[in-house]
Amino acid sequence: MDTEMGSVNQESRLKFYKTTLCLAYQSLGVVYGDLSISPIYVYQTTFSGGMTLYEKNHEILGVLSLVIWTLTIIPLFKYVIFVLGADDNGEGGTFALYSLLCRHSKMGLLNASYAARENISSCDSQIPTEETRTSLLLKEFFQKHRNSRIVLLLVVLLGTSMVIGDGILTPTMSVLSAVVGIKVMVELHESKSCCHYCLRYLGGTFCSSAFWDTKVGFLFAPILIAWLLCISGIGIYNIIHWNPHVIRAISPHYIYNFFRETGKVGWSSLGAIVLCITGAEAMFADLGHFSKLSVRIAFTAIVYPCLILAYMGEAAYLSQNRSDVEHSFHKAIPKLMFWPVFIIATLATVVGSQAIISATFSIISQCRALRCFPRVKIVHTSSQVHGQIYIPEVNWILMGLCIAVAIGFRDISMIGHAYGLAVITVMFVTTCLMFLIISTVWKQNIMAASMFIVIFGSVELLYFLACIAKVQRGGWLPILFSLVFMSLMSIWLYGTSKKHQFELENKVCLESLFSLGPSLGISRVPGIGLIYTNLESGVPPMFAHFVTNFPAFHRILIFVTLQSLMVPKVPPGERFLVSRIGSSEFYLYHCVVRYGYKDVRDSYDFETKLIEKVAAFLQSEELAGTEQPMEKAVATGNGAGVGSGKRRKVQFQCVELNEEVKELMEARESGVAYMIGNPSIIANEVSSPVKKFVINVVYGFLRRNCRLPAIALGIPHTSLVEVGMVYHV
Repeated sequence: MDTEMGSVNQESRLKFYKTTLCLAYQSLGVVYGDLSISPIYVYQTTFSGGMTLYEKNHEILGVLSLVIWTLTIIPLFKYVIFVLGADDNGEGGTFALYSLLCRHSKMGLLNASYAARENISSCDSQIPTEETRTSLLLKEFFQKHRNSRIVLLLVVLLGTSMVIGDGILTPTMSVLSAVVGIKVMVELHESKSCCHYCLRYLGGTFCSSAFWDTKVGFLFAPILIAWLLCISGIGIYNIIHWNPHVIRAISPHYIYNFFRETGKVGWSSLGAIVLCITGAEAMFADLGHFSKLSVRIAFTAIVYPCLILAYMGEAAYLSQNRSDVEHSFHKAIPKLMFWPVFIIATLATVVGSQAIISATFSIISQCRALRCFPRVKIVHTSSQVHGQIYIPEVNWILMGLCIAVAIGFRDISMIGHAYGLAVITVMFVTTCLMFLIISTVWKQNIMAASMFIVIFGSVELLYFLACIAKVQRGGWLPILFSLVFMSLMSIWLYGTSKKHQFELENKVCLESLFSLGPSLGISRVPGIGLIYTNLESGVPPMFAHFVTNFPAFHRILIFVTLQSLMVPKVPPGERFLVSRIGSSEFYLYHCVVRYGYKDVRDSYDFETKLIEKVAAFLQSEELAGTEQPMEKAVATGNGAGVGSGKRRKVQFQCVELNEEVKELMEARESGVAYMIGNPSIIANEVSSPVKKFVINVVYGFLRRNCRLPAIALGIPHTSLVEVGMVYHV
């Protein structure tokens, strides 16, 4: 028996190791594309401007030492050791940290009900429950001061906006770097020729975004592995051939010498050196597709040593060829290997660009799920990989902005300054959120949380201040992008919350509605009516408005509430919550359909699944031998959508159907209609001019130009009833 148990355990361990190594291999093509191509432009951007006067060996080795220690402190120590441990049930990113804070510390401001996730098994965790004095004080502060929760949400939206800004700057920076490689060998002196090549690269990259599925994406890992092997091999060659002494740059003493020699100019160059860690945030943001161990193995065993060797080799070449600093990466490649390496570099830049574009799609999808972003079309490009999506509107907007940046700047150094500010801002936001995670979620003492923010926050703050100092030289661009995207998300969230507040204040009691029945002559017609509402109780004002103007509704009414929770995913078996409204003679039901911010909202066959859950609820209610109004039951099944154009019969074999289930089946045969509100949101006359501008102009423009709710929900057009109404907020 012991022998059999030992063989089973050994087999399971081998399977675990195999799976982990496979995930580590796949993560190379998805997570590390942006980080791996940074050697192309780090030295070129650093030794520009005032740093052109400091190109001696001490300065070159000082920059190398800064690069080595920056890669060690932030990606290796901060992310690999600490941040990856702050996952939200396997999911990472800014919203994952915010979700943890909302769920465990009640710091959230979004309209995600805490009570609605009480019975969600995915929320269970091994997080300590014993509160510390620090955690109690912080929780009390955030719960007491609403403004603090607003600031926290704005910080999260700032980090999210900067990630979207990365989606604009990364492809531009990568493509311009590839064009520089052509310019070095072909001697393209005309900027127009370079610009034409750049536009072709960008157009091809974004036009192919819709076709990056699992099969094509499988090529990403081999391309990145080939790229990392190339730059590390060239690095080793350059170290041996040009200057083996660059290994001494591991000593932090060279950093001290660098700042002593360069002074303020050296401090300003930190805004370019920070480019060596571009893409490090992806280790945490893309965690949902892989495991923590696989991401750690890939970085520690492959990416980190290859990047260190690449930077050392380029520094060794520069130490003996200082005049080539403007194109040091391409000049450092041996001539016999240039074109093969250039081809691999071009493919690697495409992979890095596609990785950040996909990450932008993913984070916008999360914002949309939490109602922080206007409704957009989301196309699922893979039936096998969860979260492989494409958003056409966002793709074309990103392409237009990338082309505008490439044409407007045409300078890698200026774009690099903008890129660095976007990158370090996202990392600093993560550090601030981690301070709250350590103190309120992990419930560690204040010293541990303070040490984290002092060690990592101080380093990032230095880089941040250096980037801010270059606002006039390109740093204004990510600030502009972040302000635009953050304003857009904030206004959409504000308008949506005002709309929900109006519905709460003007909801109608069911008894009062039925009391008007005799005077209005309300009649019940055969069929099922699905009434979409944001309310968890009561009758939405749009339905009362409909009934008072058209006094008839279906024999069976099901009020459907789609609820976005601050959890990554809701298990399919716990997605539906069905309850009865009033007594059984009314035939009124309420169904809450719950989604996490990473859930895929498939619109296939939702109608049938919803009716199955209501029927199962009625059967379970009869089996329990009770009939209790407003009693909730969790219906099991795989519901995941909001609309369907197909229908199939609901059947319960070997179970005698009660009268209510028979009524439900008969009504199903008569037809199903969907009712949804399409209100006009207008600010009150007494509102301030700013509020009128935000609601009437900006929010109104976004509502008119985003996808209609019925289309976003996948509701069949032939069964749709839209109710118009004016909301004065």
